[in-house]
Amino acid sequence: MQMTTLSFENFHTHGPLFSNMLKARHRTFIEEMGWEIPSEGNMEFDQYDTAQSRWVCVHDGGRVLAGVRLTPTTASCGIYSYMVRDAQRGLLDAIPANLLDDDAPIAPHIWDANRLFVAEGVETEIRREVQMSLMGHMVRSARELGATTLLGLLPIGIPRLGRRLGIDMEPGGPVMKIGGVAHRCYFVTMASKMH
Repeated sequence: MQMTTLSFENFHTHGPLFSNMLKARHRTFIEEMGWEIPSEGNMEFDQYDTAQSRWVCVHDGGRVLAGVRLTPTTASCGIYSYMVRDAQRGLLDAIPANLLDDDAPIAPHIWDANRLFVAEGVETEIRREVQMSLMGHMVRSARELGATTLLGLLPIGIPRLGRRLGIDMEPGGPVMKIGGVAHRCYFVTMASKMH
């Protein structure tokens, strides 16, 4: 099992890993969860998959096991910034605008974490290891990018995984159903004890 952080600068060194990750997102969010979001060629993508983002991917050879996208809260592409803020601004129909208790932050040390998934078909005996690897590598990658805090609209079960790694996650808004799954905004403080 490998962990890789992809960017527009290193795609070329990882063969089809990026497109395989977008295909895994398509299977997860469109085929399995039934979300109505953009896709082409069995790849799921949206307006936040830009050169400003990074993609943390857990994989075994060419098989993508899990992933998450990191976007700086300072991002800007046309009218869009980052997913949580744009939802709050009413730009995303599928996500309620009241997802945060306070105004969405814009700061170089805060990054948005979204599109977190573990691929369907990941075997039960390695699923926990895959989840833990994804969370740990997400935090390490975010730290390397200069982040001290992540903000994510995440499934409500994620904080249990975070606690096992020493990651503090504080609720930032109400629980809401998105695509039939209970989600909540969390602020993830990347404690120095996490390794």
